[in-house]
Amino acid sequence: MARHMKSETQQRQEMTGIERLSLRVSSMINHPLAQTQRWVVVHRLDTDGEAEWEEVMGQLLEMPELQLTFNDDASVTVRWARSSVEERDDFIVERDCEAQVEEAAPF
Repeated sequence: MARHMKSETQQRQEMTGIERLSLRVSSMINHPLAQTQRWVVVHRLDTDGEAEWEEVMGQLLEMPELQLTFNDDASVTVRWARSSVEERDDFIVERDCEAQVEEAAPF
């Protein structure tokens, strides 16, 4: 009886179409090969709804560091330039700070 009630309270949370598409595009952009070449082609799948596709492409268009090219086959080529460490907002660098590096013991 306790197991039955526990399973009812822990209902499965499914991803929305926007979340699924965003995760797929993010995974494609973060792939090591895409990071090396700094571009990726995103194809719209049959499971991607029109509203979800438009929403995610709109979010990508709002990012100034990304350049989107809408291809004839309904795919989108996403390109970006290499960013310096100073331009990144996920990497904090303190200026005018000398780092002290201790040498490893020789033994």
